[in-house]
Amino acid sequence: MASSFVIACVGKPSAGKSSFLNAVTDASAKVGNFPFTTIEPNEGIAYYPVLCPCEKLGVSERCKPRHGWCSGGRRYVPVRLLDVAGLVPGASEGKGLGNQFLDDLRHADVLIHVVDASGTTDASGRETRGYDPIDDVQWLRQEVEAWIWGNLDRKWSGVVRRHVAVKATPVETLHAQLAGYGTPREVVQRALDRLPRDLVNEFSRWEAQTELRQFVHAFLDERFPTIVALNKIDMPDSDKNISAIMKRYHSTSKNSVLVDGVRLDNIVLTSALGECFLRKMHKQSFIHYEPGTDDFSTELPSLKPLDEKTRRRLETIRDLVLFRYGSTGVQEAIVRAVDALGYIPVFPVKSLATFGAPQQGPAFRDCVLVKPGTTVREFARKLHNQALDRSYAGAETIGGIQLGEADVIVPGKNNVIKYTTTNE
Repeated sequence: MASSFVIACVGKPSAGKSSFLNAVTDASAKVGNFPFTTIEPNEGIAYYPVLCPCEKLGVSERCKPRHGWCSGGRRYVPVRLLDVAGLVPGASEGKGLGNQFLDDLRHADVLIHVVDASGTTDASGRETRGYDPIDDVQWLRQEVEAWIWGNLDRKWSGVVRRHVAVKATPVETLHAQLAGYGTPREVVQRALDRLPRDLVNEFSRWEAQTELRQFVHAFLDERFPTIVALNKIDMPDSDKNISAIMKRYHSTSKNSVLVDGVRLDNIVLTSALGECFLRKMHKQSFIHYEPGTDDFSTELPSLKPLDEKTRRRLETIRDLVLFRYGSTGVQEAIVRAVDALGYIPVFPVKSLATFGAPQQGPAFRDCVLVKPGTTVREFARKLHNQALDRSYAGAETIGGIQLGEADVIVPGKNNVIKYTTTNE
């Protein structure tokens, strides 16, 4: 099954969101250079590569994933990707498809913000030339922040009065207001932890224009971690625009959060249309291409011959994208998005002798991505809901090592797990 979390592909109309979705999934979102191309959310399945234990344990020939695939010990795990309706300036005030966009956003756990680095679409997504996209990264953040703050501001005085009357804690009061955004309590707590302790202690005196704004800013960093995909990198003006954007953020370190909530290492250069074309040519057996790599092959005996026009287009992608940037970037954007959430792979098996069914057969059929800090017992509940929880008798990992219910799952240590039940 696909992951339980959702990656939302967002940005202004015609920035390349639909092309990005098509590049990494089998979805068929409409692609066009006009506002509101994507009227309804388009969901697809992308794939996140993880290290599969099959090769290390000598069972790679029997590794047959139920979902996704495995090649040379590299497991491709399905993740959900959502392309939501285009955002325009003033969306937080209901302009364009703002209300629909922001409502769809509640279902997302992490954002990939697609920015047109070529300057061929203006702030509203209309076709143009010479537009400077340097402020587009911050612009999305400002719209989402204005939306959330505005919703809280309208009722803030009443929220504070109730907070005092029921003697609630700040996290209880804020979680009650933010639960509608798909926000777990721990996310609200982490956002509060970003603020000075004395400020949190004075919660009942918070003003909407000052302390509440400060909290909302911290909240967005926790609730919507964002990867920026600077798209259309093979267009004529993209180089200078990319240089200007990178120059603005060049002084930020890996652990330094920017004013707009994006770290420099979460900016990825992409060519969604280039990736779409390479995958299409691979699927039709004109080239051999592995997503995320820096080249493709046209020399294998099994491949079909290329006409001159197609060969020239492939060479252009090779020269302007693959050789210059190392890849089309779209697979890297997916990797950065999942990494931002910290999810880890777990491989449940029925036998630690065969790593599959008790009899010799397909190995490592399943791989599930879980939140960091997930315990052995929590994962059992995730796998089997209440059925395994009621009959849970224990768990073990490679080498017959017994696992405690409260043991935290750690990749490479205990993320291959066999559960036993009272029914066995």
